[in-house]
Amino acid sequence: MKKVSVIGAGSWGSALAVLLANNGHEVTLWSHDSKEIEMLQKEREQKDKLPGVKLPENIKVSADLEETLTGRDVIVMAVPSPVVRSMATRMAPFIKEGQVIVNVAKGIEDETYKTLTEIIEEEIPGAVVCVLSGPSHAEEVGRKLPTTCVVGAKKESVAVMLQDLFMNEVFRVYTSPDIMGIELGGALKNVIALAAGVTDGLGYGDNTKAALMTRGIAELTRLGAALGGQIETFTGLTGIGDLIVTCTSVHSRNRKAGLLMGQGYSPKEAMDEVKMVVEGVYSAKAALGLAKRNNVNVPIIEEVNKVLFEEKDPKEAVADLLLRERKKEHTNLKWEEE
Repeated sequence: MKKVSVIGAGSWGSALAVLLANNGHEVTLWSHDSKEIEMLQKEREQKDKLPGVKLPENIKVSADLEETLTGRDVIVMAVPSPVVRSMATRMAPFIKEGQVIVNVAKGIEDETYKTLTEIIEEEIPGAVVCVLSGPSHAEEVGRKLPTTCVVGAKKESVAVMLQDLFMNEVFRVYTSPDIMGIELGGALKNVIALAAGVTDGLGYGDNTKAALMTRGIAELTRLGAALGGQIETFTGLTGIGDLIVTCTSVHSRNRKAGLLMGQGYSPKEAMDEVKMVVEGVYSAKAALGLAKRNNVNVPIIEEVNKVLFEEKDPKEAVADLLLRERKKEHTNLKWEEE
């Protein structure tokens, strides 16, 4: 049994707290919101964001950050990507040297283009920062539906420890040293999922979405590899796997926001309607900036940015993608001599 704290009591943080408690660990779930804490302590359920999933009685709910972070074997950081830096700054005074911190959010910081693990390492330099990611909606993990993820760490011994911490008969965990690839796959697929949602909102069919997802994974792989991720990672759970689930699921916040924009909502109206952080919106601008900096062609990400930030009509954006100049699907395949 290990002592584990989960920072952030939203849907994903709550689902992971339940999973870890059911695995026999001593779990503390922290929230900054007094009303949320009162609800969780009284109802033992995240009624707003994860209805129907009860917190086991052995999960302690706390608002005391210092107490929550002291004497922990592992800290799981489950706050939305836009507040990862500010939260890490708050946590830093209470973190011991060598503390294992697992980031489970997905995103890229707009201003700096840093991944979330890079941000945590910057704000808490003594920590051992890892990542858990993959096709894993909180609603399904909370209901104990079979799910598979990957944990990334610099050292294999740490990755195996975390694999043992999270893994059970319905939550399978693989290990990988490619933290950068895992982070980029998780962040970039959210941008593609916004586009997939737009095609649903416009009433387009399976052919359209299949094309968008396939070309989306090509963009994700090109950009991710240029930034230091490994090709194998983007063909795995945090590339293709996460892209599939986020582009197709009714649970996907990014797909839902895109769907609403395809139906005529403005980006702000869509995010307000979703009522949770739509992380693809925050990653889109950074993804485009990184692509330009590294001279990587990302037409889908470009069009998503124009819809989000330049008031481009979504239908026009799809048309412009289809009417681009002719291309080869793969530039490294050889033709017969004429």
